[in-house]
Amino acid sequence: MWAAEIVSGRPAWRHTASGVVFREVPGGTFWMGLSDAELAAVRGINERGEFEDDPDPFFEAAAQWRPAREVRVEPFLIAHHPLTVEQVRHWLPAYEDDYADTDTTAARVEDDLDELLAALPFRLPSEAEWEYAARAGTTTLTFRGDARPGEEQLLDDFGDEQRTAAAENPFGLAGIGSATELCADTWFPDYAQAPADARPRTGDGPRTVRGGAADLYPWQGCDEWVLLLSASRYEEGDFTAIRPVAAVPVRGGAGRAGAAHRPLARSPRP
Repeated sequence: MWAAEIVSGRPAWRHTASGVVFREVPGGTFWMGLSDAELAAVRGINERGEFEDDPDPFFEAAAQWRPAREVRVEPFLIAHHPLTVEQVRHWLPAYEDDYADTDTTAARVEDDLDELLAALPFRLPSEAEWEYAARAGTTTLTFRGDARPGEEQLLDDFGDEQRTAAAENPFGLAGIGSATELCADTWFPDYAQAPADARPRTGDGPRTVRGGAADLYPWQGCDEWVLLLSASRYEEGDFTAIRPVAAVPVRGGAGRAGAAHRPLARSPRP
């Protein structure tokens, strides 16, 4: 089911049936959510006149990214990048994508979402797992620091191996924040009473999504860069990309580990 190999100079696990590459994320603890220091960094961006639009909507939405809290995360596998159109067709051979320019572009799944989630032998990341993987040990607005991110940080097509490798974060993940990625959690408007571990929060209603800055490309000057921030979070919209996660294979028994994976399931909608 799994083959250990080196991808872009880093250890990886390849799902042998589909060819999808996963990185192993070590367990640990981190501060999840927009911290006071990060909020101050955004205020600095505003004071330097680097917001293109009215900053008030950002600061209002930022209340939904708080309060920051320490979260414990167990080791897991997460896909190197969101599933591409070509990769989705491994499970849905007739899949067509109106949003993709090439088969190596991140798939934006809409009408086929439920069918894809049922077919995948993986699961969705929880919000905590996604943010932990996106931060990759950093405590800044993005893994690149506290500067205002620009369009040069977007990566939506993964056909160029060198460009993909150059865009990786410290955990070896590419395209973080570019596509709108679906999480396992139901949408809650803040982190009040959220668990201190990486379990997803469940309930009725839409799911939570992360990222999405490339979904609005070319940028229209509406501060789309905020979608690249590690802490940014929103309600699920019309279409989403999928960056699946899985359990870490057992060393020496990788072929057996995949049997424990369960298909993705969706929460009932209101």
